[in-house]
Amino acid sequence: MRGPLLRLVFVLGLPVVLVAVWWAASAGSKDVYWPPLRTIVETFPDVWTGERWRGDVLPSVLRLAAGYALAAVAGVALGTLVGSRRRVRAVCEPVLEFLRAVPPPVLVPVIMLFAGIGDTMKIVVIATGCVWPVLLNTVEGVRAVDPVMAETARSYGITGAARLRRVVLPSASPQIFAGLRQALSIGIILMVISEMFAASNGLGFTIVQFQRSFAIPGMWTGILLLGLLGFVLSVLFQLVERRVLGWYHGLRDASRRS
Repeated sequence: MRGPLLRLVFVLGLPVVLVAVWWAASAGSKDVYWPPLRTIVETFPDVWTGERWRGDVLPSVLRLAAGYALAAVAGVALGTLVGSRRRVRAVCEPVLEFLRAVPPPVLVPVIMLFAGIGDTMKIVVIATGCVWPVLLNTVEGVRAVDPVMAETARSYGITGAARLRRVVLPSASPQIFAGLRQALSIGIILMVISEMFAASNGLGFTIVQFQRSFAIPGMWTGILLLGLLGFVLSVLFQLVERRVLGWYHGLRDASRRS
């Protein structure tokens, strides 16, 4: 009982302190652009009604999920191929480094030319930015497979798809999940940016509309909602990671005790 309680204190301690500092620092604010946190909290339920959740929040989450899933599948597949084939890696590495250095927001106008201004554009933008941490971490994870383990699998005749499923991917999975974690935060950022370009709904679109109409408390509620969304997604990701990589965390905890 004491362990979970301490973890809860560590998780919630700093956010509670920061909210308390924000509340106290902004309590007497008369600045139009820096309203008191109390005003923002009171405005929140008036702004984010059921209709707005369905019309703005849900579409944003669905775009994020689609783009993130596309990036995860493509990143793991391409990363496994590049990481396991030396010649493929030698050919692709310069191109991958070049493309990785291009900031995804810069590609939004280009993607709009080919994908239009609908949901497809936004999903492609999210996938384009999220794929790189997944791909590069997968490459490094596949390259770091224990040679003894790989040779043992070869000796027992475990080759092809069986080797990939039982040796390569499990060994590379900690690195893959590290890339997926990085991609999640990038995906949220790109979700907002893509919705600021020629959009008619979504969190990014709504926040910009509040800013343009000088509904400053409403704009701050959107920013607050984005932070809460990122926190919830991070917690869900950690739960999935702990379940999938239970064996890895168990080995790491055991090594710390010894």
